[in-house]
Amino acid sequence: MSEHHKINYVEIPAKDIKATQKFFNSVFDWQFLDYGPAYCSIENASVDGGFYLSDKVANTENGSVLIVLYSDDLEASMQKIVTHGGHISKNIFSFPGGSRFHFNDTNGNEFAVWKHT
Repeated sequence: MSEHHKINYVEIPAKDIKATQKFFNSVFDWQFLDYGPAYCSIENASVDGGFYLSDKVANTENGSVLIVLYSDDLEASMQKIVTHGGHISKNIFSFPGGSRFHFNDTNGNEFAVWKHT
């Protein structure tokens, strides 16, 4: 499949790169490659991307794009997020074809997690 005009990389703001790495590694088993103190790339997340040092927050309320992750077990994913310092901003709700919830990471960035029904 051609990569031409496909989404190739996503960059996300982070107030604390090390804390961000710890959170996403603990919850989603992502790995990271550091490129100095202000940037790290994400590995093992299906889509390539990175976190950059910023005091900004990605949130749909501010018009940001929503990154949606997949889980086989929404309740277990919610528990891991809360255990590792994340905040559930929208509890599990159904939509045609599945269910999902929204959460804020330790930086305040909004993400969603969904599964098929």
